[in-house]
Parts: sequence; C-alpha cells; structure tokens
Amino acid sequence: MKDYRSSRVFGSVLLLALLAAGCPSGSSSSSSGTGADGTHPGIEPFDPPTLAELDAEANWQDQPVIDAMDAYRELKASEPELVSVQEALKLRNNSTEDNDKILSALSRPPAADSDVNFDAEIKRHLGGDINSTNPFMQSSTSDADVLGPTGVGFFSIDWKMDPFAPKDTVVSWQTSENKLYDKIVMRKDLVWSDGKPITAHDVMFSFQTLMNPEIPIPAARTGMDKVRWVQAYDDYTFVIFHKESLATNVWNCSFPIIPKHIYEKSIADDPTLTDSDYHQKYEQNPVVGGPYKVTKRVKGQEILLERREEWYMQNGKQVRAKPYYKQIRFRVIEDSTTARLALNDGQLDEMEFQPRQWVEQTNDDAFYKRNTKVRGVQWVYYYFGWNMKTPLFSDVKVRQAMSYATNYNQILNTLCYGLYEQATGEFPEGNWAAPLKPRTPYHQDLAKAEQLLNEAGWTDSDGDGIRDKKINGQLVKFEFQIMCANEQLRIDICTSLAESLSRLGITCNVQPTEFTVMQQRAQEHKFQAMFGGWGTGADPSTTENLWKTDESRNYCGYSNKKVDELFAQALHELDQSKRAEYYREIDQILWDDQPYTWLYYRSGFFGFNKQLRGYMFSPRGPFSYSPGFDAIWTTATP
Repeated sequence: MKDYRSSRVFGSVLLLALLAAGCPSGSSSSSSGTGADGTHPGIEPFDPPTLAELDAEANWQDQPVIDAMDAYRELKASEPELVSVQEALKLRNNSTEDNDKILSALSRPPAADSDVNFDAEIKRHLGGDINSTNPFMQSSTSDADVLGPTGVGFFSIDWKMDPFAPKDTVVSWQTSENKLYDKIVMRKDLVWSDGKPITAHDVMFSFQTLMNPEIPIPAARTGMDKVRWVQAYDDYTFVIFHKESLATNVWNCSFPIIPKHIYEKSIADDPTLTDSDYHQKYEQNPVVGGPYKVTKRVKGQEILLERREEWYMQNGKQVRAKPYYKQIRFRVIEDSTTARLALNDGQLDEMEFQPRQWVEQTNDDAFYKRNTKVRGVQWVYYYFGWNMKTPLFSDVKVRQAMSYATNYNQILNTLCYGLYEQATGEFPEGNWAAPLKPRTPYHQDLAKAEQLLNEAGWTDSDGDGIRDKKINGQLVKFEFQIMCANEQLRIDICTSLAESLSRLGITCNVQPTEFTVMQQRAQEHKFQAMFGGWGTGADPSTTENLWKTDESRNYCGYSNKKVDELFAQALHELDQSKRAEYYREIDQILWDDQPYTWLYYRSGFFGFNKQLRGYMFSPRGPFSYSPGFDAIWTTATP
C-alpha cells in the first residue's frame, strides 16, 4: 500500500516558530465593521485583478510542495544506525555519545504500518492550559501544541527552517517574479469536521476577519500588516497580494484558517469570539480542518483530541496517511516535579525537563523503567533585559557594567549544570545570520564593571554603601527590581545577579511574577529589569519587533536609527547572503549597546516513553516543525 503520510506544521505552529512571522462568488461578509466587499478599517480598499490578468503579468515561479515525511525518510535512510533499538533502550544517557546513539535508533520512521500501534493514545504534557480552541486566539506554545493537530493550513517549515507547502493540502504553490503575489491551488478533498468542504473562500474570509481591528487577536495578526489582500478566485484557488516586494513575504502567507460558514454571521454580535453562547458552543466543540478534533476539554486539567477518519479516508479510498495516534491526550500539569513523577508512572508519555531534572532526577531505575531521555540544541536564548526608558539603564556604560557584573560561571555551570552554551547575541551558531567568526563572550569582571559605573556617574556620594547619582536635581539610589517568572531556576539566576551587584553597591530585588502579569508589565514598559527568553524565528527578520523603534515586543525601549534602517534594508533585499550582512551588522550594534545581557542558548531536554519512536530535534525542538509531532509513533511491539 502506498504510504500517504505527509506532515503539517500549519498556521498555529508556524505562527509561533516565526515569532513574527467579499469573495467573487457573490458571498459577502457580515463581520463586525465589515463592508459588503470585505473591507473594514483594518484593510485598505483593493480591487484585485482577474486571474487571467494576473497570470498574464506574474511570470509565476514554482515553489516547493513537499511531503515532509518522505523527506524525513530520505534523511533517516542516509544516516547510519549507530546502535539497534534494543541497545538504545538499554542505554542511560550520560554523554553526547549516548545521546547520539539513542536518537540514531529511536528517531526513525516505521519500516511498515504493521510496526505501528494505530490504536494508541499518546499522553502529552502541557505546562499551562490553552487560551482557546479557536486558532485565532492562540498566543502560547501550549496553544500551538494543541491547535497544530486540529488546524488546517497551506504553509509549513522543515527541520532546517525552510518554508514549503505541504502535499496534504496543496496542489501547487507559485510566486510571481516580482514577489508581490503568491498563488495557491488547494486540494479538493479537504473537509471541516462538520462535513462542509474547506475552500478558498474560507481562506479569504479568515484573512478579512483576522484584520478586523475590533477582534482582539494581536498574536495571530503578527506580520499581516504586510499583506494587502487575499482573493479567492474559485473554490480552490486563492492569491495572496503583498504590499511590497519583500524577502519575508513567505512568512506572512501562513495565518490561521477558520470556517466561514460558522463565523460569518456571528462576529457582528460578538467580535471577541468568546463571549456569546454561540461562540462558547464552538469553543467547547470547535469545527476544525486538521487530522484531529477536540472531543473533551476540562479547563486546567486536560484536552482530548481524536483522529478524524474523514481526514485520510473518503468514499472508501485512502487519500492521506492515517495519523499514527487514535487519540492525543494533553494533560495540564504546571508543576514540573509533578509532571516528572507522572512521566515515571506512565501518566505522561513525554515532557521537557529543567536542567536539574535532567542531571539529578532522571538517572535512576524508576525513570528508566518506562522512559529514556534525549537532548538537542534549540534556537532559544535567555537574557537580562534592561528598561532603557528608566534613568538607571539609559546609559550604555551602565548596561555594559551589568554584563560585566554577571556571574556567568555560576549561572551556566552551577545553576544550569554546564548544559547550556553562553549566548553572544541574537543568532546562535548554525543560523545563517550568525557572526562569521565566533564572538568573544562577556565574563565576570567586577573591576571593569566598577570602572564603567564610575564613568557613568554612579558613585557612593553619601557613604551609605549604595551607589547614587544626581538626576534632574534629585539624588537617585541605584536600587531596582528585576522581574522573572515564578520558577525556581529563573529566581535563582536573578538571585545570582543580585548577589554580584551587591558587591558593587547596587541593590537588586528579585521579583517573581505570574506570567500573564509579567507579560502585561513588559508590554507596558512598567518594569526596571527582567529575566526572559526568546525563540529565534525561522527568519532573522522576526527579531525586528524586538529591536526596531516602538515595535510591539521592544520591551526595553531600545531605539537606534541605524538599526531601524538596516532592518528596512534587509526586508527589501532578496539575496540571502546580502541580507545576512545586514543582520550581522544589526547584531553587532546590539552587542555593543547591550540592551540585553545575553546569558545562554538553551538546549532542549526531553523524556519519552520507551514505546515512542520517530522524535528528532530541530532548532524549534522535537515538535514545532515538519514532520515534528506527525513523525512520532508508538510501536506495536511491547
């Protein structure tokens, strides 16, 4: 039998990986504030050309439409098997060599369908509950984990972070020579979970709804301001019109898709998508287009997904690969110790570990009885962020002093058990925008930190042991709070900083903060310093909203005219090698200015039940790429 298995990292997951990144049949949208032509204050009026006019002008260029599982099989077939599965399951992961051997054996696809337990349920870990089952409302990795298997979309990324269109949903993808248009021809065998066909009109409606400013969905709207219009030319052909010819347009092609027939008449009465009884009904029982549907949700406890037969079987014929799991059960366990014990007891099949758990708590018989563990490098970094809008951190010499004051040895080798690499900027090794030569990292040098503080005017003028400075006629003490998530490792890292700064006559108070409160305070710049982390997107342009003046996630208030100009130049440059030069220059300016004290690039540490196979790491971890989760399977042999 032909293996139809493809894989999908559709709108929900691609949106997080990127960290960004009226229809012609006569139907009209009745969404809130929307005109009969589909326009509203969030969309500029646009009269699209006919498809014939577009085809005559575009000089279409074919783009990759790929079966990611086929590509994954080819990759694994080319790699030597270092040990057998039986040998890998007996190993304890105590070294890089052990890790390579375990991944070599257990990352492989099944040789035949008979190897797979298609009736299996996988029990996945969520560190926090989802915000909503509506893909428009997603804003976290938990949302992406759950909404990935239920969502439908037309763009994905592979383990190298390269974009493509998945064969599960797309017949062809073409881009115009001038990079202003992307044309997608959809497959005709896509159906919503209520049996209605998924069409290009759903895509067009989703774009119009997404851009409606009355709907509070800023995360899902990321990057969409660069899209002029989406036009459905027939039931299965749509074109995305971009405002400018930009190197990053492909990353704005992926956005969540919702069913037009469910929402087109309800949004006017409830633009929140959550408050009305009608929307609550679909919150509990959403109409979805992916291979799984939601069958149960207990808030704060679990979400159960069930495989949709109509995804892969239609009219008695198999049209796509049968998903490997009958059910996916997400268990919400916020405490990492409780989650680890659940993994040991078989109540979870996978989870991500903290460094201490990897080193000290997953080496005994109780863990290895059911599980094994693996690790891989990810494009995620952690930092101390300095609010440059405050008088404490507006001076570059002070920020550099903070970086010299940091005890990297204690943070990296004691608190993080020597598992992480020290960060030296935005782009880790392996990213095409990373420095051509490795950058010399900061090291703790309290004498240098003291010199810089003195040069910046922060001295102990009154002899009380605390540095001070006269600002606007008032003597200001160098005292501040650093906020961090209420998680022990993060508290300990900030405490390490506080102890170092106390030796320099600076008072730093650690402020553990609930995540949503921390996020709001960061967005409103209502903090002095913070400990945080970012995942580097598939394209370096995703860092623009961290560093460009007044951008949405520029929490530290950084502003540099040259950096703004370089970001704009990089967007309009289509040659990747030239784009890399722009981003390297941006990265060097940031390194000189130290709006962050970059601490470390985080590796991913995961435990998996020994019955699981097919997991492989990417810069976005083992799940958030193609094939990612779709490649994971449970063996039919106990």
